[in-house]
Amino acid sequence: MNNNRRNFLKLTGLTGMGIVFGANRAESNRPYHKNRNQTFNMHGYAAPKLETVRMGFIGLGDRGWGNVNRFASIEGVDVKALCDIVPHRVHSSIEFLQTHLPHHNPDAYTDGPEAWKQLCERDDIDLICISTPWNQHAEQSIFSMEHDKHVYVDLPVGVTAEECWAVVETSEKTRKHVHMDCVSCHTGTLATLLNMVRHGYFGEILHGEGHYAHDRVSNTEGRWRRDPDNNYWFGFRPWRLQENVNRNGNLYPAHGLGPVSQMMDLNYGDQMDYMVSISSNDFTMADKMREIAEMDEYYKPYVGLEFRGNMNTTIIRTKKGRTLMLQHDISSPGIGQRFDVIRGNKGMYKGNPDRISTIEDGLVQGDEFDAITEQYTPRITKVFNEKRSQATTDFSDAGIYSTVTPEDWRLIDSLRNGLPTEMNVYDAALWSVITPLSEWSVVREGNTVKIPDFTAGAWKTNKRGMDVSLREGGTTNLL
Repeated sequence: MNNNRRNFLKLTGLTGMGIVFGANRAESNRPYHKNRNQTFNMHGYAAPKLETVRMGFIGLGDRGWGNVNRFASIEGVDVKALCDIVPHRVHSSIEFLQTHLPHHNPDAYTDGPEAWKQLCERDDIDLICISTPWNQHAEQSIFSMEHDKHVYVDLPVGVTAEECWAVVETSEKTRKHVHMDCVSCHTGTLATLLNMVRHGYFGEILHGEGHYAHDRVSNTEGRWRRDPDNNYWFGFRPWRLQENVNRNGNLYPAHGLGPVSQMMDLNYGDQMDYMVSISSNDFTMADKMREIAEMDEYYKPYVGLEFRGNMNTTIIRTKKGRTLMLQHDISSPGIGQRFDVIRGNKGMYKGNPDRISTIEDGLVQGDEFDAITEQYTPRITKVFNEKRSQATTDFSDAGIYSTVTPEDWRLIDSLRNGLPTEMNVYDAALWSVITPLSEWSVVREGNTVKIPDFTAGAWKTNKRGMDVSLREGGTTNLL
């Protein structure tokens, strides 16, 4: 079987999962649709409160190590166990905690690639944090829930539609939360913009844009020269290079998609309907492989392979007729972008730099922008900033992933107060499934593909999420 045929079958081989196909599988635009009744609605579900959130961590690379530091410095968290296939990562994290936060005394799990299962099987852990390569997220999330654990997982929650469905169904069956880490409206300007949207400042929301665009290719020394242990390269994640081979689509949509989804109330008030996706050719990756193969023989097997296109553009229409545009490009020179645009029928926000334009106020930027956004800064931001100013622990100089975010704090605060989590399994699945759908559309020259409804219709009656007004909770401190 040739590679093209194998890749096609990988994209469409969804039999056995209850997936509904049309008479002609190749022509159907509903390959990821699934008819089902919701077992239990995890949106708005409040699990029993936990005075202490006992945590285990799987994967301690650069991002995972930062996750340990962040959660360890939140009140009410007890770090019980750390796991990685590279032992020195675990032991260095334990030493760091012993020096800076000695009340944590985690056990180490380093005995091979299956050691994470032993961690999950413990009965003294409430929340598992997963920071492993993408293709392990769904399996580890499902196993954790089946062993009575809530889940915090780096994005994506799954790399295929089957995995996304399986995570949703396991969460409903076990009544365990799944929180996928990504850019959200908990933070800074985004929280303020969400508050402005909800107060009608921009009118009826009609369009939003999000991007994952920053150059991870051009800097040969910083990105491609491997260290002696082969741990840190290509943006500190050696497995990530392989994700760019023989795949073509939006491989990382959630950072731009998350804020737009929350501003549009997707999964609670509106829902995605269908999308199209197209990709440019690859103009840099193949050339880079030929260049760096001269520097390091490790890269020679990558010479001549087919890489994803530089720029992917995905356009989504919602059930209420709104539109979203997502773009992915990590291999072209340019200015970095994440969330960028929210537009309503009375005005809009545009980032890089921050600007507002409305019918009433005209163009607002600079000091005027700061004054208006200060007016709409929500309570969650003010409370978190106050708690951060009172904290004595500061790991900000240890790396970007070590700085506690409002999203981390609010998750722990919700678990400790017995509140619903503000980002749940339906968000995780919806924001993750865009990747395989985009690949399906790209290979069919931009054909429309229907987006599955992981809530099984509950989005029509789900109450609004994201309590930026902090009506409940907010009692957890930073250390």
